[in-house]
Amino acid sequence: MNSNKGEASVILLVDDNATNLSILVQSLSAAGYKVRVAQDGESAIAQIPYAKPDLILLDVMMPGMDGFETCRRLKATPETQAIPVIFMTALSDVFDKVKGFQVGAVDYITKPFEIEEALVRVNTHLAIQKLQNQLQTQTEQLQAEICDRQKAQEAVQVFLHAVSHDLRNPVTGGLMVLKSLQKEAEAQNGTVAVSRSILQRMVQSHDRQLALINSLLETHGNEMSGITLECQPVDLFALVTQIAIEWQPMLEQDKSVLQNQVSSNSPLVSVDSNQLWRVYENLIANALKHNPPGITLTITAELDPVSQPSPMMRCTIQDDGIGIPPEQSASIFELYKRGTQARRTVGLGLGLYLCRQIILAHGGQIGLASHPGNGSTFWFTLPLLQ
Repeated sequence: MNSNKGEASVILLVDDNATNLSILVQSLSAAGYKVRVAQDGESAIAQIPYAKPDLILLDVMMPGMDGFETCRRLKATPETQAIPVIFMTALSDVFDKVKGFQVGAVDYITKPFEIEEALVRVNTHLAIQKLQNQLQTQTEQLQAEICDRQKAQEAVQVFLHAVSHDLRNPVTGGLMVLKSLQKEAEAQNGTVAVSRSILQRMVQSHDRQLALINSLLETHGNEMSGITLECQPVDLFALVTQIAIEWQPMLEQDKSVLQNQVSSNSPLVSVDSNQLWRVYENLIANALKHNPPGITLTITAELDPVSQPSPMMRCTIQDDGIGIPPEQSASIFELYKRGTQARRTVGLGLGLYLCRQIILAHGGQIGLASHPGNGSTFWFTLPLLQ
């Protein structure tokens, strides 16, 4: 279709009568149209891909493939079905006219031609076709805008869920410490001694909460669903040790144990410590939520012998719980996927999705090895400090 502004419309004439063709070619050319000619249905269909007509004037009675069958084939093909077809006929039978509309024609003109009438009909249907094309373009643009808006709304939803999800764990831990201190204060008539280590843990926990909020706000401002990284040298042993200390109240409440088997001599990794903290917290919380109380969590970190092209550290969090069925394992890192055996239903299945996004942003990989009844091992890789 020739939709460029100022470009003459192309009309394809299909008729086996030379006299009719001559009259129409002269009249349409004089009116400013580009005219292409075919003398039967087969040749008309064959030249459409390169002629690209905006409208087809099609004779009904032709040898071989008649006009009805030609029109039927045009309307059955996606590339040509939108081209308006006007039948040219000497027939006056109402049935034939109705049949023309049934096979897809938009109008008809009768022979012998009234040139002025033919030109008016051609002009009218070209104008209608132009408006339909404009409407189609506007519809596609509107659909694209709606799609973009839906994506933006989904990104905002993920952002808000990420904030609430990742702040829940440190807030819960801090609240447990405060409630414990409150009980001591009540037992001692309003006073309680707070050790420096507890105060330091609470300050560090709030510092991390503030850093997490700032990180999430930066991420939301730059790219709705992306991950913003501020990588630095990180000692995994020290990081996991600190995480284990902060999670101790929640582990004790769950009667579970966390074993830090990361070597104190492990090489440094180049990561965003706040984002990596989120990964560990989400994986620990996931293990506690989806298993009965009393599990043992084991955290390790070793050089990955198969990582290419750069060496990576392979980190694992293993539990001795009930395991995860294969049908859940296949999609467990997808957005809003939740396990079916969670003991606490709070949450939307966002944690493992966030873990994957963070690890991928670091250039690493993440996965799961699990068999029902034999526990689960979540693993991920991190870049070493070069």
